[in-house]
Amino acid sequence: MTDHYDALETREPGARECELFARLPNLLARAMAAPAYAVHLSGVDPQAVTSRAALAALPVLRKSALPALHKASLPFGGFVPDQPGAFARLFTSPGPIFEPESAAADPWRGARALFAAGLRKGDVVINTFSYHLTPGGFIFDGAARALGCAVIPAGPGNTEQQLDLIEAYRPSAYSGTPDFLKILLDAAADTGRDVSSITRALVSGAAFPKSLQDEFRARGVDAYQAFATADLGFIAYETTARDSLVVNEDLILEIVKPGTGEPVAVGEVGEIVVTSLDPHHPWIRLALGDLSAVLTGESPCGRTNQRIKGWMGRADQTTKIKGMFVRPEQIAEIARRHDGLGRLRLVVRRDGETDAMTLKAETAAAGEALREALAASLQAVTKLRGAIELVAPGALPNDGKMIADER
Repeated sequence: MTDHYDALETREPGARECELFARLPNLLARAMAAPAYAVHLSGVDPQAVTSRAALAALPVLRKSALPALHKASLPFGGFVPDQPGAFARLFTSPGPIFEPESAAADPWRGARALFAAGLRKGDVVINTFSYHLTPGGFIFDGAARALGCAVIPAGPGNTEQQLDLIEAYRPSAYSGTPDFLKILLDAAADTGRDVSSITRALVSGAAFPKSLQDEFRARGVDAYQAFATADLGFIAYETTARDSLVVNEDLILEIVKPGTGEPVAVGEVGEIVVTSLDPHHPWIRLALGDLSAVLTGESPCGRTNQRIKGWMGRADQTTKIKGMFVRPEQIAEIARRHDGLGRLRLVVRRDGETDAMTLKAETAAAGEALREALAASLQAVTKLRGAIELVAPGALPNDGKMIADER
């Protein structure tokens, strides 16, 4: 039995990078046929975007802005070059955000994630993601069927009926949230129902701590996690190496300073930005608002694509101080105004009954002149006064936080 879904997963990393960026110019031209992308990428020459540096010069599109954009220009905010009738299914997610599904096989690119979790052709999967209006259920359903699995389209809830289905069809695998898998296993144990056929699981949509992973394994279920969104489908997935999530094929993933489009160094925590090479529904530098970090080296499982640590929190750290909103991009602007700084973090606390903020900045050249210059920049950018604390390089945590609200 092969350990990999296809040869793409194990190709030389440089070959993958060349192939992705050889395809990117035509994908950009395709995206710019959509009116909103034509405006968003105005002045961009698609044929010149052939490297990560060139891609990083393009503006990010924030996922948090999509609901307003979609309301202003129905149905897809002007970011999809095709009309609704060109797609197989049409969904909506809270916001609302309207998402089309192409008619391609495995349109959300999930079969390889299920394969990495141990599923094979002929397996039966009980899929408990929702099938109603949102794409979640169909994302996993389509992936399983592309792999050659039979799918029980169970959706969430109805625990007793789910147990009936499991005893009748004897599925070998589960897809859904880890929380609902625990509910099913607990209910079966409490009522004497037999769910022992389920030995594999691919979970997403909620935190999956190691303690819960270990609990599932002790109960006979080898569960893996995937990082997926309703916009992009499968972005990264866990493998038998259990040391990271491997980035999916046909995607270009960047990690940037929260609130900006500026890539960070490998290993630094920042916001996930994804470019999808899907001609039917292209995404160009979609900033997801989720934090992660790229790991160095290749996975011991043999897959050679980038690895990320997984979900590490939210990048949107906007907070209100003395009635004024302060955003991560403002802290990034302060950093740009001063050479030689490392990480910056704005710490917000209460001083009696008043908001108080302290900007901590890593520097190897601490001095009163720098302190005063940073204080002036802080006030100029945020319109608020705050204290400045200069700390040694490496003193601030590598967790992607630029604003820490400790009130």
